[in-house]
Amino acid sequence: MLTADSGSVLRLVEIEGRGRALVASQPLKAGQIVLQDSPIVVYSAFPLVKPQSLASYCDNCFRILSSSANVVPCPLCSHHLFCGPNCLTAATASSHSPWVCQALSRLRDCPSLFSQPLEQQVQARFLIAAYNLALVSPSDFQVLLSLQGQYSPSDAPAAEFLHSLILSVCPPPSLPISIELTAALLAKDKLNAFGLMEPISLQQDGERSVRAYGIYPKASFFNHDCLPNACRFDYLDSAPAQNTDMIVRMIHDVPVGREICLSYFPVNLNYSARQKRLTEDYGFTCDCDRCKVEANWSDNEADVIDDNGTVEENEDEEIMEEDNDEQMVASEGDEVGEADFPHAYFFVRYMCNRENCWGTLAPLPPSNDVQSKVLECNVCGNHKSEEDMC
Repeated sequence: MLTADSGSVLRLVEIEGRGRALVASQPLKAGQIVLQDSPIVVYSAFPLVKPQSLASYCDNCFRILSSSANVVPCPLCSHHLFCGPNCLTAATASSHSPWVCQALSRLRDCPSLFSQPLEQQVQARFLIAAYNLALVSPSDFQVLLSLQGQYSPSDAPAAEFLHSLILSVCPPPSLPISIELTAALLAKDKLNAFGLMEPISLQQDGERSVRAYGIYPKASFFNHDCLPNACRFDYLDSAPAQNTDMIVRMIHDVPVGREICLSYFPVNLNYSARQKRLTEDYGFTCDCDRCKVEANWSDNEADVIDDNGTVEENEDEEIMEEDNDEQMVASEGDEVGEADFPHAYFFVRYMCNRENCWGTLAPLPPSNDVQSKVLECNVCGNHKSEEDMC
């Protein structure tokens, strides 16, 4: 059920050329929470043998393990750590069952896996989590199988290797698995997994690493747009409960019937980088309004956003907002929409200007139907008031 606390606000539809999509079933306001979704699968993004230089996280809720945390090791393997007895108990009954513990331990001792690309260790983690889901929650496993994602022949070598490895080392009990099922699961993971990022304080050379991946059945229906009208927030290290939930908030107002889209990556990427990632990771090219404009730019024009996240404007350009939904830049003497960079307003208002952040800003949720004048970054968490933008 696609709902928020205020009631049903999203509707699942089929859009020609885009597949399944989520559209507004009522007018939506900036900052409004339109979805809170819990993952059906969460698994670590780290190698099976994690380097000591990497931060440690709870293997259930994936909070960072601070020096003051009441860390509890898995009593069966001691390789996996939990932030307290409650997380250990919860994990033992679900994501870290005795079979999962045994399977991951055996894979750690498997030389053939460590001779493969590092990505296959993470894929092995996913397959163990997915097959465990079939054992502990068959209904959620069927939801996983219903998500989009088609097997590609190019993925055959990885699927065949991992399928053979799991069958020989740690076959799931009372669960018949086939190479077709393994390949289908890897395809679902590739297309639907969301990265849960490490804290921005741990980024190195301007890059943040992924601490875990989660598959969110409702959020998987959001399509991509290079100028999104919504963005996702997670509060892994601050939420008191359900900290792996994804929260999606509106960036600005949209009318009823409008498709609600996220950006699958930071909005600062240029046209060629965006198209490359979408083609390689998701199997499509984007022809959104922004891409249609930037496709005709030269390489120099593509660098309109500098290294600090600032839009480089010409002196004769004026940033304009129209109808709270159409944001454009007009050069003097031009009609709105004919400027070289008609979407500059989005970057000035909705992209975080903290160095090396590249996050997207959305207003805090409305209070008593009054829109907040404070915007929050979905990456670093910084707040920015509307007065700061004047």
